[in-house]
Amino acid sequence: MSTAPVGVIRFPGTNCDRDVFEAVQNTGAKPEWLWHQDQFDVKRFRALILPGGFSYGDYLRAGALAARSPVMNSVREAASRGVPILGICNGFQILCEAGLLPGVLIRNRGLRFIDDWVELKLEANQSHFGKSLAPGKTVRLPIAHADGRYYVENDDLKKLQDNGQIWWSYMNNPNGAIADIAGVMNQAKNVAALMPHPERAMHDWMGGTDGSAFFAL
Repeated sequence: MSTAPVGVIRFPGTNCDRDVFEAVQNTGAKPEWLWHQDQFDVKRFRALILPGGFSYGDYLRAGALAARSPVMNSVREAASRGVPILGICNGFQILCEAGLLPGVLIRNRGLRFIDDWVELKLEANQSHFGKSLAPGKTVRLPIAHADGRYYVENDDLKKLQDNGQIWWSYMNNPNGAIADIAGVMNQAKNVAALMPHPERAMHDWMGGTDGSAFFAL
């Protein structure tokens, strides 16, 4: 296992950062905090994670202000260098707003905040986060979002399907996401994100352990 740290990026309003930090530790890797103002040497890190929360209070649009934070300049450089990057919930929104992932996360169908557990199916393998899981594998993870409905135009949806960029799909779509999409990857497949929270499913006392596979880098 590489001794290089996993960067956990914090924005004002991030509230799942400690959970992600401990999830990384739980799998034996070394997490390191990165702040929204930081510019960092991307070669120091084996991976980066953007946790969930309500960055900048979700003002303007969820993830829109965080996507313009100074730290995202380094995140973009890391993405271009092939560094594995994971976005969870608000982290997914930020990566879409930053143009590092296709599509957008919009208001849930029904316009209500959803706090529940969902069943997901792995559509395409990602060689960094959850690399031990094979396509077709199902997992159970919690969700907690108001702006979790993934949307792309039809032409872009076909590109995602043709390129194998759909990462996870909902077994019972809770928010109206197009094509039941719960997570996607960039074309190079080093940047990936999902709306459910694997860091909240690490131990039996949390309600399940399916999230552990996402942090076994």
